[in-house]
Amino acid sequence: MKILNLYAGIGGNRKLWGTEHEVTAIEFDAVTAEIYSNYFPNDNVIVTDAHEFLLDNYKEFDFIWSSPPCPTHSDIRRCGVHSGQYNALYPEMGLYQEIILLQNFALKRTKWVIENVMPYYDPLIQATKKLHRHLYWSNFTIGNYEVDKKERTHNKITGNSTVYGFNVSKTKIKNKRKALRNMVDPKLGKFILNCATGIREKQIINQVDIFDVLEKL
Repeated sequence: MKILNLYAGIGGNRKLWGTEHEVTAIEFDAVTAEIYSNYFPNDNVIVTDAHEFLLDNYKEFDFIWSSPPCPTHSDIRRCGVHSGQYNALYPEMGLYQEIILLQNFALKRTKWVIENVMPYYDPLIQATKKLHRHLYWSNFTIGNYEVDKKERTHNKITGNSTVYGFNVSKTKIKNKRKALRNMVDPKLGKFILNCATGIREKQIINQVDIFDVLEKL
């Protein structure tokens, strides 16, 4: 399949997709994109704005994964504003622009999923699936999976940690801890791709608050 991986980060969601797919990864930060390329040298990595790239290229792919920035939607932001820690910001509406675009204009052959945190407000568009503290909008059925609550290591991650086999301690990335904490669990990435392609398999996902942004902004 031709896969579009938007807001790719260092590639947590992509890790277990295998080598049989043609993957195009979009990442705005050049240093982060270089790290992704080192881990996945066969992928086509483009440093550009993912939001605009989707608009221009959504018809070219069989599967699209998008994880738009979530800090302005997170309850962490709301709590921080009330405590005086953060300034109030408008929620970034690019999330809903992408959902509306794909709901109405994606080709029938294209499977797509957009992921984000549970917002502090009622979602403007009803999600297809809720998994743990995240919402998923998609045009295919996302199954259930069991959460292994024994491993709760998310808050123990440091910039020197190795997470899901990724280590960025010797790279030039500015916020190493955030890059590791923002990754989607590779098993979840594989699980959702399998749902899109109709592959059924029993999986237990070690859920560690995937893609949760708890950093000070």
